[in-house]
Amino acid sequence: MFKQFFMCAALVAALVTPGSAQQHPTTAQAKQIETLVNKAAAEIDAKGKAIFAEFRKKDSEWFHGDTYLFVYDLKSNVLFNAAFPAREGTNTTGQKDANGKLFHHEFITMAETKGSGWVDYMFPKPGQTQASRKWAFVKAVKVDGVPGLVASGFYPE
Repeated sequence: MFKQFFMCAALVAALVTPGSAQQHPTTAQAKQIETLVNKAAAEIDAKGKAIFAEFRKKDSEWFHGDTYLFVYDLKSNVLFNAAFPAREGTNTTGQKDANGKLFHHEFITMAETKGSGWVDYMFPKPGQTQASRKWAFVKAVKVDGVPGLVASGFYPE
């Protein structure tokens, strides 16, 4: 009986200890990003790559300030990136953030295993070279029939 009690107590402690599980943002900004990505996913599923021209328009619901969409296939190929168009056509396999995290791999894993969710990583804000903490909401999509993901994020600082 005591053994079961201590095992339960240890499990509860592990679940509520900060850093023991992936946390995700719950701010109003996070909710806006999640809504944006879900809406973009529906557009991609319906229109494929044809919607990318809309996603690229500055000062639109899709691309404003530090908010922009990016789309990958599940082989780490960048299909679209509104803020960093030079990345389009590149492959991100093995690329790490400033802390050594394989964040592109985590995007793909999230899309493949959970369908959607949050990933945190270090990435420069548009126009900057210094990495800042960023949260991205990732969602699985089909891009012209090819499995992929769409994401957007925000910088909490």
